[in-house]
Amino acid sequence: MVRKRSFAAALAAFGLVAAACGGDDGDTSSATTAGTETSAAGTATSEGGATTAPSTDTTERPAAPGTPPATMQDWEALWTSQRAAIVERIESEANRSADGKRIDGPEGFSLDLGACPAGWSDTEGLTDTQIKIGQTLPQSGAAADYGNVGKAMTVVLDHYSKAGAFKDSTGKTRTVSYITKDDGYDPARTIPLVDELIDSEKVFAMATLGTAPALKTYDKLNQRCIPQPFVQSGHPAWADPVKHPWTTGLQMAYTTEAVLWGAFIDQRFDELAADDGKVVVASLVSNNDFGKAYDVAFNAYVGQSQHADDIEYISETIEPTAPTVTDPMTTLASKQPDVFIAMVFSSYCTQAVMEAAQNGMKETASYLFQPSVCPGNTYVKADALGAEGAASDGWWQVNAGAKDINDPTQASDPFIAWSREVLTEAGVDPNASSTLGSGIYFAWAWVQALRIAGELDGGLSRSNLALAVRSMDMTHPYLLPGILFNANGIKDAYFTEGGVFQQWDAAAQTWKQQGDVIDLSGRSKNCEYDQSSGLCKSS
Repeated sequence: MVRKRSFAAALAAFGLVAAACGGDDGDTSSATTAGTETSAAGTATSEGGATTAPSTDTTERPAAPGTPPATMQDWEALWTSQRAAIVERIESEANRSADGKRIDGPEGFSLDLGACPAGWSDTEGLTDTQIKIGQTLPQSGAAADYGNVGKAMTVVLDHYSKAGAFKDSTGKTRTVSYITKDDGYDPARTIPLVDELIDSEKVFAMATLGTAPALKTYDKLNQRCIPQPFVQSGHPAWADPVKHPWTTGLQMAYTTEAVLWGAFIDQRFDELAADDGKVVVASLVSNNDFGKAYDVAFNAYVGQSQHADDIEYISETIEPTAPTVTDPMTTLASKQPDVFIAMVFSSYCTQAVMEAAQNGMKETASYLFQPSVCPGNTYVKADALGAEGAASDGWWQVNAGAKDINDPTQASDPFIAWSREVLTEAGVDPNASSTLGSGIYFAWAWVQALRIAGELDGGLSRSNLALAVRSMDMTHPYLLPGILFNANGIKDAYFTEGGVFQQWDAAAQTWKQQGDVIDLSGRSKNCEYDQSSGLCKSS
């Protein structure tokens, strides 16, 4: 029998754990599910969140439609009405100082344009016909699969550009020039590439992928008053609308994911501890800001668990440029863990699956988890595992609430069908990687934010884009029904705060949903991140 009360009680610890939680990286949202199986987690109704206690935001928001739109025309009509409501709210609540140096937006959000550097322009990167957006992301190296985010974003931004979607309130119709640079997932390469994009290309706004690369650049972008919307990483540091008003995240925070792992283990403690009263949890941790975030958050959860004295947590690290994970996985297997969690990214996710099958861990561990940053079927499908197609059978994942562009059970979804169609028409094979779906996920948010900003008084500008992003409240077509997508000034800086457990079915080659969707929208406290400690500062 599923103990929903136990799971909810575990999640209630969010408020205690979060203050100790730094977040981190893998970088893209997870894709999901097929059939719904017997509930494994239950619906979380207690307080929770990615970084501390629930916020005090009580703003009423429209719920996602009970029945999702059946056609793309219906979707577009819904988004048109939602954008209009956001524009109306901003225009009715925002105040601009007489000298134009300060803008106060909804729910306490403000921009001090007087603090921007000399020579700063609110419209740099814009011409009468073009919007220049810069992007750094890995197109080579161990994380090269994440380059598919850029491919899909290019397709979607081009599609809406050709459709004339970016016409602003001043009558200018622009197309997006989306400039990508390969940083190989190496922050040392990201820094000069961001400098090149903002100083030489003079882009209007920046997109970055990865926690470590973004943490190395977000101070500079905020000091330069350059928008950095929808960072492609789940680190909670992006939820700092006061100190970093130009930067936002998009996906579920990794701290939330780590707490959901902990709650899962607490719920099943009696089962896991049946032999000796103890539970051994092992993790393979990427040795960078990404892995640190997961590791710190999970450690914090275990420390406050009612079973803390009986849970042994062990971990091994792997360098983000290492060729294989064989040695640390062999060491972890020798500890015979009851639960294994892969706190890694990209190709290391597949390697962890194969090593667990070869070193015996798959047979001895009761539960094995992939991270949300390895989305869809790309890292666990038979084609990725070769002759070991069954190696991934039964693995678990906390999906961050996203659909899967390559899940055959979702083929009839109008947005999934549209996404596959536009990719195909652009010469991109949608079957090549589920990470293409992550690019669709981010690109949709960019399209809506640019359109909202353009509809505000004065037309498209950097400050209007920041206002638009901090006020978005829409129905994201790539999210599962029940997962909300919204931000609300300084009251709620997290767009998505929930997910769903899922388990890989190798025979069907699909993830199967386990339990109900868990949504914690509006319950996560903002994060003023301390990079030296890896923690959110206590308020």
